[in-house]
Amino acid sequence: MKKRVIATTLVAAMLIGTAFSASGCSSEGSSDGKTHITMLQYKPEAVKAFEKMEAEFNATHDDIVLKIESPNDAMTVLKTRLIKEDAPDIIGIGGDVNYSNFLDAQILMDISDFEGLSLIKQAYLDIDKNLEFVPMDGVYAVPYVANAAGVLYNREMFKKNKWEVPTTWQEFMDLCDEIKASGQQPLYFGYKDVWTCLAPWNALACDLAPADVCRQVNKGETKFIDEYPEVAEKMLELLDHAQDDPFAYNYNDACTAFANGESAMYCIGSYAVPQIQSVNPDMDIDSFVMPGCDNADDNVLNSGVDLQFCVTNQCKNKEAAYEVLEFMLEDSTIQTYLDDQNAVPCKDTEFELSPTLDGMVDYINEGKMVDYQDHYYPAEMSVDAQIQTFLLDGDVEKFLNKFDTDWIRYNRDIIRKVQEYEEKGGNE
Repeated sequence: MKKRVIATTLVAAMLIGTAFSASGCSSEGSSDGKTHITMLQYKPEAVKAFEKMEAEFNATHDDIVLKIESPNDAMTVLKTRLIKEDAPDIIGIGGDVNYSNFLDAQILMDISDFEGLSLIKQAYLDIDKNLEFVPMDGVYAVPYVANAAGVLYNREMFKKNKWEVPTTWQEFMDLCDEIKASGQQPLYFGYKDVWTCLAPWNALACDLAPADVCRQVNKGETKFIDEYPEVAEKMLELLDHAQDDPFAYNYNDACTAFANGESAMYCIGSYAVPQIQSVNPDMDIDSFVMPGCDNADDNVLNSGVDLQFCVTNQCKNKEAAYEVLEFMLEDSTIQTYLDDQNAVPCKDTEFELSPTLDGMVDYINEGKMVDYQDHYYPAEMSVDAQIQTFLLDGDVEKFLNKFDTDWIRYNRDIIRKVQEYEEKGGNE
């Protein structure tokens, strides 16, 4: 969910209309006699890790040269190159509606025959499959790392005050009351940056709404006003335990406040930990799954694919691209990324995880997780801004009625495709 950039309708339409030529970026006939594979990845904050990966790959492979590009505005660069039929061989993107649009535009290669897919946790393969607007044959991405969102907490503060980690919504609210009664601040938010409103929203929606609610709405089987009321109401309850005027503070403010011990908890994802620790490197942080349900067994981890690798249809040497993917899936390569980015591995192997994920490890190992619901929301809806407006005025019905109206407006083409697919019998 982290500050994602989503394809606009115009760009998606341009991509859908693009017919690709054989002008891909890999070069088998280069002057050095080697195959050159280009990867463009969208996480500039991980550039050092990727530089290390690139150097190690090139030092250990004689016949392939890997070049990894990490531009600051990667999605804009990528979309421009796709339109110009100058696609990289491999792209590293998130599992969100960008990926859905690329699938719909048929620019990604079916990599069902890539043996490394058998190493990936099924939960993350399923998350990717659910991002298809309509079910497609084949596999088009290798989930690499995920993040996890719920509640970060100050472990030292909890130990000092003998507070227990909550496992139900009532326990969570009681804990907030207890912290407030002790003269300390339970929660801190940075709602001036509207995207941060999505962190608790996604985590609560994982617990309280169907995982495939967006698909159900597209099929005409339900409406958001019927599925999201409890999510909205509990978002308002969280505000009762926030600092004064959470809309006056941004993401950096919230991270800094939490790092300085100004609140016991922070409703955000694991991706915030590096920012927090840049302020306080010695802070003892742990996390727990958002306890949105009345029954602890019904809670699930909010985890989505933060980075995955796709081979584009313009790639001229699939075997060389697969060799790069095999290298990326080596345990030591993955660990390099985990150490740098505090991420969750999608590979079904034991890794050394950050202690900030201790409270979520069981959910990760069991695959008890659900994707971020905002990964299905179109950018044009500006759902994060809608949530911020709702939190300011507190009108649940008004908010969800607009949500339903805007969903139809901005998803009209997708809804038509989904319903045409269903009318033809779906996957029967």
